[in-house]
Amino acid sequence: MKLRELSLEFLEHLEIERNASPQTLRAYRHYLNRFEKFLHDLSPTLCDDVTQIDLEIIRKYRLYLSRLTVKHGEPIKKISQNYHIITLRSFFKYLIKKDIKVLAPEKIDLAKTESRSLKFLNPEQMETLLLQPDTRNKMGLRDRTILEMLFSTGLRVSEIAKLNKEQINLKTKEFGIIGKGGRARVVFLSDSAISWIEKYLLVRNDDFRPLFVRFVHKIDVSSHGERMRLSTRSIERIVEKYVKMAGLPVKATVHTLRHSFATDLLQSGADLRSVQELLGHKNIATTQIYTHITNPQLRAIHQKFHHKSAKKEEKKD
Repeated sequence: MKLRELSLEFLEHLEIERNASPQTLRAYRHYLNRFEKFLHDLSPTLCDDVTQIDLEIIRKYRLYLSRLTVKHGEPIKKISQNYHIITLRSFFKYLIKKDIKVLAPEKIDLAKTESRSLKFLNPEQMETLLLQPDTRNKMGLRDRTILEMLFSTGLRVSEIAKLNKEQINLKTKEFGIIGKGGRARVVFLSDSAISWIEKYLLVRNDDFRPLFVRFVHKIDVSSHGERMRLSTRSIERIVEKYVKMAGLPVKATVHTLRHSFATDLLQSGADLRSVQELLGHKNIATTQIYTHITNPQLRAIHQKFHHKSAKKEEKKD
């Protein structure tokens, strides 16, 4: 019944049965450790018997999270507070399946959060961003290829960082990946992306497996150049660098390019179910966040009935 032992079992369950990614496991471990520390400070005996945890303790924990400060004395964002609670709900759900009588997960509420606006780049902004890397050198070629691939495929940053050269089929313009939650999908490349991949690979004078590598003087040839692979953070910094250079009004990230990919498809007439498959979303509800900004019928209704739009039409007549 001890919290620490059950937490370890839960994390092993996520790794083996749910095929959770290392990032997910790291996050869940962090949230559970924080909860354990809170319980220990409240009353050490609570860590020895999870069945003692009730709604009042959860209320105090949510209050603790609300008042907790992290970097530079800033409070934890509401959405991050909710991640802590979601972890607890998943943990308790797992314990109930093991016939351990703990607090029912559905009784634990999440905090209301402000809906986040969906950021994406329009075609002109995307073109401006793509033109930023200096493709006269191999680093610029690599970076242009990364940007082209992100917009062409809608890949997550973790997915593009894991790519190896042999995965990419330049003839069929596609490749397969195992994405979030261990779900397999086929990814397609645009002609433009293929062209830049070919140019980039021509300047690679190594036998490293990773598709995107660091260009440094000190080269590590061990493990097929695995240590030369660009990390997810490095790719994020590359995108941040060129967004800043482009002077875009949108503070775009790698995920913004994923949103831009989906938005571009839907505005061009792609159906929602196909976009769901291309993005690798488990549930179509996740994909539906794009519909309110890509629905041409809503745009037509606005232009027809909004009084300022209507006045413009009258002037034309």
